[in-house]
Formats: sequence, structure tokens, C-alpha cells
Amino acid sequence: MPDRVALAGIIYVLRKGVAWRDVPVRVVGCSGITGRRRLRDWTEAGVWPTLHHALLTELRPADALDMDDCAVDGSHVRALNGGTTSGLRPSPAGDRDPSIT
Repeated sequence: MPDRVALAGIIYVLRKGVAWRDVPVRVVGCSGITGRRRLRDWTEAGVWPTLHHALLTELRPADALDMDDCAVDGSHVRALNGGTTSGLRPSPAGDRDPSIT
């Protein structure tokens, strides 16, 4: 599977919020399983920080990076394969009473 097609599958999941099994092969060009496997392999290989740096290096001098329309938020991303910790994390606010609103 070409890298661009696998990347299109990964982006499809991120943009649409669908499960890997629900990626439409006819629309994207690859199965969700292929996209998920490629995401895992690229993450283990350290591709994402390198790609991020390359994009910023190209977009900044071209004045093609508009941060006014940018939002970064990972709070809605589920850790399907678990995480590095389990259970609830203690609140940084200490022992305050929980909000009732």
C-alpha cells in the first residue's frame, strides 16, 4: 500500500472520528486495519516529529501557516490500547470539593 493512501486512511479516522473498522475502502483506498498498522509502525519509527518539523520548516517561510485557525486538543482522543497509567489521576487542585454545576 502506498504511504499516501495509508496516510489518507489515518487522516480519515482523525477527521471523521470513525472506528478503524469503519473506514470505507472505496473512499479512502485502504482498509482501516492497514491505516492502523501503518500508524503504529510510523509512530514506533518516530515519523511524526520528523514530519511535523518538515512541515513547519516549509510552511513558515512561505507564510502559509495560519495559527489563527489552529486548535490542538487531545482530550477527546480515546486510548484504545490503554495508556501508561490506569485509574483516575489526582486533581492538581488538591482536596477541593467537587463542582456541582
